[in-house]
Amino acid sequence: MRIIGGRLKGLRLNPPANLPVRPTTDMAKEALFNILNNLVDFDGLTVLDLCSGTGSIALEFASRGAAKITAVDLSSACVQYLKNTAKSYELTQVKTIKGDIFKYLAHETVAYDLIFADAPYDHPKLPTIPQLVFDNNLLSPDGLLIVEHPSTIKLDYYPQFTQQRKYGYSSFSFFEN
Repeated sequence: MRIIGGRLKGLRLNPPANLPVRPTTDMAKEALFNILNNLVDFDGLTVLDLCSGTGSIALEFASRGAAKITAVDLSSACVQYLKNTAKSYELTQVKTIKGDIFKYLAHETVAYDLIFADAPYDHPKLPTIPQLVFDNNLLSPDGLLIVEHPSTIKLDYYPQFTQQRKYGYSSFSFFEN
């Protein structure tokens, strides 16, 4: 696992092996950020990373100049790893929160420019993420929601859905405000 762009480009991340995660592959992450390069300006971006796990996505955004990244994960070990990694590379824009993302989405009041959600593939509430985001007005005007999910799940029935990109068993579904 590595950072693929920005000021920390090439940095290898070595999280503990016992973290309860399924990290986004480097290939899928590189494809995602190639798409995002054409859709967003990273400088000043506010990002919410749901089920952040190792923090690979949050750290990628920080490396590319995002102004504020909030990373939420249920695992104390994941939150601590990301907090320590961000501190060691002076990524002060990364804020970590230990918590259930579905409860977080139900109570959050801040709108973000970009929300990335990578819930466990077998989580029964995974398909409800777009509804929670849009019902609670958590995207800024022209904001972007990206949900990583198994390719067998379709999320194109939401009116805000714009596209799905498939990378083997994983897909990214994009939604716009």
